[in-house]
Amino acid sequence: MLVAERYERIVRLVNERGSIRVNELSELCGVTEETIRRDLTRLELEGKLRRSHGGAVSVRTAAEIPHAQREIMNMDEKRQIAQYAVQYIAPRERIILDASSTAWYMAALIPDIPLTVLTNSMKVAQELSVKEKIEVIAVGGLLSPASLSFVGPLAERSLEPYFVDKAFLSCKGLHLDKGLSESNEAQARVKQKMIEQAGQVILLADSSKIGVQAFTKVSDWEAIHRLVTDQNAPDGFVSGLRELGVDVVQIDG
Repeated sequence: MLVAERYERIVRLVNERGSIRVNELSELCGVTEETIRRDLTRLELEGKLRRSHGGAVSVRTAAEIPHAQREIMNMDEKRQIAQYAVQYIAPRERIILDASSTAWYMAALIPDIPLTVLTNSMKVAQELSVKEKIEVIAVGGLLSPASLSFVGPLAERSLEPYFVDKAFLSCKGLHLDKGLSESNEAQARVKQKMIEQAGQVILLADSSKIGVQAFTKVSDWEAIHRLVTDQNAPDGFVSGLRELGVDVVQIDG
């Protein structure tokens, strides 16, 4: 494979998947991981992708990745994170689940216990609809076809009357200095409101999002109580968050 062909394939894979790891690119392109790292540096300088810890992410940060595509991105890590996060839910609590694919996995795993769940996700609401003991309050607003979520001023106002025990959220980017970020302002503002209404905020994010700065800021780390991530999270990032007072849980793969 010529160098130019390899560059083209790397960019295509990153855009198709949203994010991809160095070791995967190494196997798919038939070159060493060191070669892939040099390629990623070159392609980042050309503005064709963005480096993240252990891989690369698409630069299409202003556009939402379709829900069906997000479901299969880092699927194993998301399911494991969701499974672990369910233990933080107690009967009769009031919680928020956002429109992330990890929250959708979590909705499928929540047992049928007395619970009140607020969500702006059509997929989450549908998943919970078969559980008789769970009361679901769906946030209205402008439907985002890509994420199957409700956003906009109506969605934000719909959250205001409610105070919840815990909010379970994800986002596009986690940066030690820049905080949390999202693909666009509409998604960011809804998540800001969810954070405001919650007594405790639990962030669910696999390590591919670490080091990424997406288009719109959601919050600083002082608003986050706990991060549940995987074992590939870099040590410097984890120790830095703990110094900021964030409880970081790294689940075993």
